[in-house]
Amino acid sequence: MPICPPSSESSPAPGLGGRALIFHGLALGAAAAAAAAAAYLYRRPGGFRGRAVGIIPARFASSRFEGKPLAPILGKPMIQRTWERVMLASSLDHVGSERCCEALQKLNKHYDIVVNIQGDEPLIEPEIIDGVVMALQRAPDAVFSTAVTALKPEDASDTNRVKCVLDNQGYAIYFSRGLIPFNKSGKVNPQFPYLLHLGIAGFDSKFLKIYPELPPTPLQLEEDLEQLKVLENGYRMKVIKVDHDAHGVDAPEDVEKIEALMHARNIQ
Repeated sequence: MPICPPSSESSPAPGLGGRALIFHGLALGAAAAAAAAAAYLYRRPGGFRGRAVGIIPARFASSRFEGKPLAPILGKPMIQRTWERVMLASSLDHVGSERCCEALQKLNKHYDIVVNIQGDEPLIEPEIIDGVVMALQRAPDAVFSTAVTALKPEDASDTNRVKCVLDNQGYAIYFSRGLIPFNKSGKVNPQFPYLLHLGIAGFDSKFLKIYPELPPTPLQLEEDLEQLKVLENGYRMKVIKVDHDAHGVDAPEDVEKIEALMHARNIQ
C-alpha cells in the first residue's frame, strides 16, 4: 500500500515528537554525563486520538489494470464507488485522496489518525473503517492499525493475498505473501484459522510524518510489504478481526464480479 515517497529533506532521528523516552549513557563524572547522547524513540503518542481523516490513494498507472480508478462500475467510476462507501463511516471527520503524507500536509486542520483506504475496494464496509479507527484509539502503544479476515483455502498460495499472524493481544507479529504459519507437512491445515490481511491501514498522524524517513528494511524489501517496515523498526501494530469477503479489483475481469455482487446486494 503506497503511503508517500521519501522526503528529500534531511532525515530526523526516528521517533522525534510525541512522548519521547530518553536513555542516557552511564555517567562517568559530571562532564561525561553532560556529554552523553540521548536517543529519542517514538513509542507512545500522548493524549486521546480523536480526529480521523480518510485518504483514498488513487493510482492511474497499473501494470495489471491501466486506469483502474476510473473503471466504470454500474455507471460510476470505481474511485467514486469507494468514496461513497467510505463516506458512510461514522468515525471520519474528513475524506480526501492522494497519498497519505501528501494529503495530510495539504489539509489545514489537525487530525490524530489517518486512515489509508484502497481505492480498489468499492465494497469496503464502513464498519471496518470505524473499527480500524477505534482500534488505534484504544491502543495508545500502537502507531498503526489494520484489519484481517478469514483466509479462503483457495487463496493460500496466492501471493497477492497477504497473510498475517497475531499475538494473543491482537498485535501483528508478521505479514507474508506466503502461507503463515507454514507447518512441517507443507500442506494447508483445514483446521487452522489462517488470516488474510485487508487493504486498510490507520496511522497515528505523528508517526506518519516519521514513517517516510525510516530506512527500508530487509523483510519489507524481500516481501514487498510496506507494513513490515513498521514492525522491523520496532513499532506496534493493532489488528482487528472482521467477517469480510474481500472483493478488491485487481484486474479488468474483477469488475464484472463486483457488479454481480452489487446486484445481489441491491447496491445502486
